[in-house]
Amino acid sequence: MNLLNEIANRFPEAISFAAGRPYEEFFDVEDVHRYLRRFCRYLRAERGYDERQVNRALMQYGRTKGVIHELVARNLAVDEGIHVDPEAVVVTVGAQEGMNLLLRALRADVRDVLLAVSPNYVGIRGAAQLVDMPVLPVDGGDRGVDLAHLATVVAAARAAGQRPRALYLVPDFANPSGLSIDRGHRLALLRAAAELDILLLEDNPYGLFHAGGERPPTLKALDRHQRVVYLGSFAKTGMPGARVGYLVADQVVRVEGRQVGLLADELSKIKSMLTVNTSPLAQAVVAGKLLTYDHSLVRANEREAVAYRRNLRRLLDGLAARFPGAGRHPAAVRWNAPTGGFFAVLTVPFTADDALLETCARDFGVLWTPMHHFYGDGDGGGRRQIRLSISLLTPEQIDRGLDRLATFIHDRSRT
Repeated sequence: MNLLNEIANRFPEAISFAAGRPYEEFFDVEDVHRYLRRFCRYLRAERGYDERQVNRALMQYGRTKGVIHELVARNLAVDEGIHVDPEAVVVTVGAQEGMNLLLRALRADVRDVLLAVSPNYVGIRGAAQLVDMPVLPVDGGDRGVDLAHLATVVAAARAAGQRPRALYLVPDFANPSGLSIDRGHRLALLRAAAELDILLLEDNPYGLFHAGGERPPTLKALDRHQRVVYLGSFAKTGMPGARVGYLVADQVVRVEGRQVGLLADELSKIKSMLTVNTSPLAQAVVAGKLLTYDHSLVRANEREAVAYRRNLRRLLDGLAARFPGAGRHPAAVRWNAPTGGFFAVLTVPFTADDALLETCARDFGVLWTPMHHFYGDGDGGGRRQIRLSISLLTPEQIDRGLDRLATFIHDRSRT
């Protein structure tokens, strides 16, 4: 992320397919005030707060587990069919804090390891590094996660004296691959998690942004045995600048056979030593948006969803127009075709590393993300692949960017 920011700052005129940030055309500062006022009305009308209590709720230190947990739980029920006790929700400083809290809780000693579908979001590996927790890659395959390879990795880890605690994955339009897992494979994954006795850490930033058809249920909605810890974020669906995310951790924690509470309670204890609490003002803005749209982020993001579908179609059609006959031989340019989300992966007939990214930005005026960053150290994956993101661009920018990218690829392929 630092690399991409540095290159983008050095070449500000370059069109960026690198950034995975939300679409900005609908940003309006007035929304912050509107949502804040809506939350204040909720506190007065539904919670019975007087003005002193409203002021305290917004401006004082807040509850460590969050002050909008009930509204988050309502949103999950409305949009995802996930029904949980609000006390199982921990409101975090973005999903990234949630990852850090989870791995800190799961890492008891040096034997504990995390599994992660590969390629994977760099933030989860960063969180694992902070708690000194090794990450073992599991092949994604064509269906989003290779269950046979998952079982092999778990067995090998246990044979080596390690304790696989959980599998991290993004089942819907994953960053960076864009892949999704169908309903049948989700059910099979839940069965595998039970058989292997591991948790599933389901990260779902992009699930609302499908390109059409019926969305498969989240793993958490299908979970009947508390195998899934759900990582949510309002960065893509609420307001990225608010930096509000959450965890749903309804697993029962037992010590020496005695129930001591929910995993959410243990995560809250760790959070109290890390960030103390998530900004009540930021939570209030997010809550106001939920209240404005009757707790539905699907409704709140109708314009954004249309823009992302339009942009993804523009990208895929644009690639097909600029690389006709692609994929007919192993060295050809080819790409996947995600059914939603922000990302697609382009395979090129040369090594796409950080140095080449800088050359492309300087000489051709277009940015992308080298895929090798999404694989673990020594993995060697993604060397001839780049990630393209459509989330921040207009259709016109996509067209100009693809023209520049095609010129770059044709030029590089001749050298």
